[in-house]
Amino acid sequence: MTIDIVIGSYLEPHFVERIRSTGEDVRVHYRPDLLPVPRYRCDHSAPARDLSKAQLNEWRATSALAEIFFDFDWFEPSTMTERAPNLGWVQATSAGIGAVMRRTGLDQKSLLVTTAAGIHVAPLAEFALMGALHFVKGVPDLKSRQREHHWERYTTRELKGSRALVVGLGHIGREIVRDFSALGVDVTGLGRSGVTYDVPGLSRSIDRGALDAALATSDIVVLAAPLTEETANLMGAHELRQLPSHAVLINVGRGQLVDEVALADALTRGALAGACLDVFREEPLPTSSPLWDLENVIVSPHSASTVATENRDLVELFLANLERWRRGENLRNLYDVRKGY
Repeated sequence: MTIDIVIGSYLEPHFVERIRSTGEDVRVHYRPDLLPVPRYRCDHSAPARDLSKAQLNEWRATSALAEIFFDFDWFEPSTMTERAPNLGWVQATSAGIGAVMRRTGLDQKSLLVTTAAGIHVAPLAEFALMGALHFVKGVPDLKSRQREHHWERYTTRELKGSRALVVGLGHIGREIVRDFSALGVDVTGLGRSGVTYDVPGLSRSIDRGALDAALATSDIVVLAAPLTEETANLMGAHELRQLPSHAVLINVGRGQLVDEVALADALTRGALAGACLDVFREEPLPTSSPLWDLENVIVSPHSASTVATENRDLVELFLANLERWRRGENLRNLYDVRKGY
């Protein structure tokens, strides 16, 4: 039996050959001339090309062959299953695909979709650590003094011994817990309701009812949760008011977890020391957002997870799942419609 694999976003040719070389039963369909042009290395969300009618028909014919899609189809993903009648599995290139699944209606289709969970844990944990150190070690003040050519010794804080609250204890959250605890940070975790967590480096886990009390004693809050009904608007004006004024908020989860208007107000008033944000409620972040101009905010264009080795890791994950697919075994990182991730 031949396995027809369609590549849905740009991959370097040697990675395509890596997939093709896994067996004589594999037939890879790769049309980089029809795919969105990557804007940067490892870009899997580039805008569609302006294709001619003939080129669109070529892509429709190519995608119709798929039993497996590497990444979602860039062209009308909501109709993937109708246009590719043999499609059984999609390997996504992102960990958080709940919004995409719901928006396209693919969560209602008889289709296996696997996420890239685990691929981005190290870079996101490093980003969270960078954000914490940036403010704890007083980098904004240092940069201000440097611009003014002003030499004056100063006192800063120490990350070791501080308290962090990590919201979301999946792959990313657990890596953040390990990294922070390794540097002597006392880490509290908030995960899904009713779940018991055994995470190395985690001092304690709490439920949603204890959130206010945990915020009041936190020096650093890291949001690493997916967007669900339970996490939407998790950090609103009320929650932000519970934080001490020296606290730092870091968001590597989803922008919809935070009330950005309330956050900007707290940062402007000095009610919060700083924020390090990789995700936003609206992306790209509107040029009118006050977050752009605040010295105590780091704005990252949803790129903290993207590193030069991402495609290599995605392909290795895909190939491991391809072997499971061949053997009829359960796939790794299978999207759970009930949980939304």
